[in-house]
Amino acid sequence: MAASFHLFFIIFLSGFAAFPIFSFVYANANTTQHSWTPINHHLYHSGEGLIEKIKSLVHRHPDKLTVETIQAGTKDYKADITVVTYSQNWEQSGDKSKLRILLSFGQHSRELISSELALRILSALGEEQFPPEMDAASLHDTLENVVIKIVPMENLNGRKIVDAGELCERRNGRGVDLNRNWAVNWGKKEKDYDPAEEYPGTAPFSEPETQIMREIAVSFNPHIWVSVHSGTNGLFMPYDHKKSTPDGLPSQRMRELLDELNVLYCSNRCLVGSGGTAVGYLAHGTATDYMYDVVRVPMAFTFEIYGDDKASGADCFKMFNPIDQTTFKRVMDQWCASFFTLFKLGPVCLM
Repeated sequence: MAASFHLFFIIFLSGFAAFPIFSFVYANANTTQHSWTPINHHLYHSGEGLIEKIKSLVHRHPDKLTVETIQAGTKDYKADITVVTYSQNWEQSGDKSKLRILLSFGQHSRELISSELALRILSALGEEQFPPEMDAASLHDTLENVVIKIVPMENLNGRKIVDAGELCERRNGRGVDLNRNWAVNWGKKEKDYDPAEEYPGTAPFSEPETQIMREIAVSFNPHIWVSVHSGTNGLFMPYDHKKSTPDGLPSQRMRELLDELNVLYCSNRCLVGSGGTAVGYLAHGTATDYMYDVVRVPMAFTFEIYGDDKASGADCFKMFNPIDQTTFKRVMDQWCASFFTLFKLGPVCLM
């Protein structure tokens, strides 16, 4: 019974989850702070520190990487999002025959491991730290016809709150869950809806972060989208807001690719399928559903890269992030390699 409870609980706490019992835990967090696992600063950067490290990495490799900061907001609330673009040949980066991939990390601020993986992937793209079993020649061949845009930290304002000590915060700087603020099935509330966790905002795209992400997606028009989270181990495809997958060949290709990644990097232990079916609850207004239904991205995914199902419900850092060097390295190596396999298999799956 205890094992079943822990499994249910960690799935419930996955990257785009809503969990009604959490409001009780969070309300009592101050009385149990002594039992919380603090951020391991030997493994994790601060949000702003990670962005600065990424900018430094980009500046060391201007032949492959560029960086820009996009701003949006009002006088009362502003957001900045850093975007890194990879291309082996900038003269051909606008070539529509190239595979275009858009990756977003750090949408939920307590999931620090997500943004650390972005840094790890960028380090590999800069050829400073290769993925396991890959060298410069094979990396070059894999990426020759690919353009990649990476958002390493979608929710910097929320991350600042976590860095200040609110380790269970997942929303943005004014309390909106950015993965409920997209227009597909926006605002629908399930019976277990918890505004302290998944408040969707006053309207679709009310938040500058989602406004920026929508603009990036529409202008870039990617073939593959991945939103990276933690809370469990899962490889999800549309849909999040209903218990079904899209019809036809596109759905079949997405599933085949996820099954391949599950075998190679999850030892068949990842949850695989639509978010709404595999996770066991529905999420409305998510980025992945919008990317698939509105932007028409042929392959749209949510990856959940880590979860500790034995952690206490109040111990958010431990629940969502590896706390020791060995596990941290394993997660980095495993999922970095999985993304480069995605880069390699993507063109084949889209044929």
